[in-house]
Amino acid sequence: MPRRRIDPTIGLAAVRAWQEDAGSISRADLMTAVRFTLEELAVSSPGGALEVRVPPAGAVQAIAGPKHTRGTPPGVVETDPATWLELASGDVSWDEALAANRVSASGERADLAACLPLVRRGRFSR
Repeated sequence: MPRRRIDPTIGLAAVRAWQEDAGSISRADLMTAVRFTLEELAVSSPGGALEVRVPPAGAVQAIAGPKHTRGTPPGVVETDPATWLELASGDVSWDEALAANRVSASGERADLAACLPLVRRGRFSR
């Protein structure tokens, strides 16, 4: 199981700050919120079949299936920090983000609909 690097109290505070006013959140808090929610995905859906990338904040491997160790992973999801936080908090659905081309997804396990949202109103959703 992945080890957390961000204390959940600090991570949830950063997510709450983003939820309250995304326009005035500091870059440090934005990066913390994204990294924390990426960690939450890795903890709640462990595995190595999918790489979720949110540049420049970070990336994690998640979802059970064939593990990737070198080269291109079998599945990749990539999006921007704002879209990721909207997905992670349930403000936008997976299908809405895909339809609006706000997320790129490739590979057979690249559907995160069942894994989202990760947090709601500053709390873990699972």
